[in-house]
Amino acid sequence: MARPRIVVIGAGFAGLHALRRLERRIPRAAADIVLVAPNDYMLYSPLLPQVASGLLTPQSIAVSLHRVLRRTRMVPGTAMGVDPSSRTVVIEKINGEKTTERYDRLVLAPGSLTRAFDIAGLREHAFGNKNLAEAVVLRDHVLAQLELANASDDPVEREERCRFIVVGGGYTGVETAASLERLTEDMARRYPELRSLIRWHLVDIAPHILPELGTKLGDEALDLLRGMGIEVKLGVSVKEVTENRVTLTDDRVLPCRTLIWTAGTTPSPLMSALGGETDRGRLVVGADMAAESLDGVFALGDAAAVPDLMKEGGGYCPPTAQFAQRQGVVAADNVVASLLGRPLTPFGHRDLGLVVDLSGKDALARPLGYELSGLPALGVTRAYHLAAVPSAPSRARVLANWVIDAMLGGEVARLGFHHGKPSAFVDIEGDHYLDGDTAKAEAKRLSGG
Repeated sequence: MARPRIVVIGAGFAGLHALRRLERRIPRAAADIVLVAPNDYMLYSPLLPQVASGLLTPQSIAVSLHRVLRRTRMVPGTAMGVDPSSRTVVIEKINGEKTTERYDRLVLAPGSLTRAFDIAGLREHAFGNKNLAEAVVLRDHVLAQLELANASDDPVEREERCRFIVVGGGYTGVETAASLERLTEDMARRYPELRSLIRWHLVDIAPHILPELGTKLGDEALDLLRGMGIEVKLGVSVKEVTENRVTLTDDRVLPCRTLIWTAGTTPSPLMSALGGETDRGRLVVGADMAAESLDGVFALGDAAAVPDLMKEGGGYCPPTAQFAQRQGVVAADNVVASLLGRPLTPFGHRDLGLVVDLSGKDALARPLGYELSGLPALGVTRAYHLAAVPSAPSRARVLANWVIDAMLGGEVARLGFHHGKPSAFVDIEGDHYLDGDTAKAEAKRLSGG
């Protein structure tokens, strides 16, 4: 008999931890393990704002899959669809070629994409901060705006280039605004005549920022941002974006050439194309992460609605790295158990809290329910990230970058990427993914059946 084949879609927190667990649990000759992912690294996304600000180098948070995985065969591409009847995944490789992978067990952890609304000009003019390319381009763009403003005698152009707007009062938006404000502050030392022109705004339709931290720490974060000179406007979003103007929903018009969109994420459209039950785009699974309507399929991470057994009143697990990496371990154990005909284990995890690094010496943390701010919070935040980065070389690079910045300061220089603007927004268009019937026909065609 052929060895069973386990195919994992996605190498984020959930996918990588599932793969590492599978490699440890399954003897080398007992099963084939296949990963389908567009990149050969796992992105430690919580530190992306520090890449955008230049505090960390991009390589620091790109964990090499070749280093941490020993037996997994990698297929560089994206899963376009799944045919459950033939247990086949349809894949588009990074070079545009299409292929298929047969599976006995399928682990779906494709993650999420930037959530974009139908706002005029948003896709054309907004910048994201969800992947390494976006973070590097965003940093170059911000620095270029100040350099161009300094080189201009037009007061209107200078005002447009010196105003920056971040949309989204969650973890990514708050950290991005704080980190990049520090970057422009460093830049202003070289262009002191621009200091009075630089304006940072953070807007969110919600009534509070960082609601996961609770009211007390959320209010403290608000005070810290405003103390940095960031104007925070709540209950407001964006109505229209042009090349040099942003119109808010309160009809305020701001001259601006930099809108940074961090207003949430949406699950991979692959999950809605499978034909199973979904909740807000996430595939509904049991507490054991098995999809009842799809035999041999497990789903976890941002793209799965996993029941939260530890939460009073029920509901689903939050789409955080903390939950995703633990789901990966349990899902891998359940894949092994299903192959051996053993009972599956339900996933249960109690939230350990949230950490927020506001750059510089400012941080907020809520570990195990204890509320911290200032240097104690900064120590907890940095220690948590160092422990969570799943590679010793990456941890060493992150720590070295922090030490260099603390002792010698950062570098304010563009890397030559500001001419391009890669965006995650375009990826959410559903015509890239195949529904069940189309996936079945495509799988049959590619296999020559």
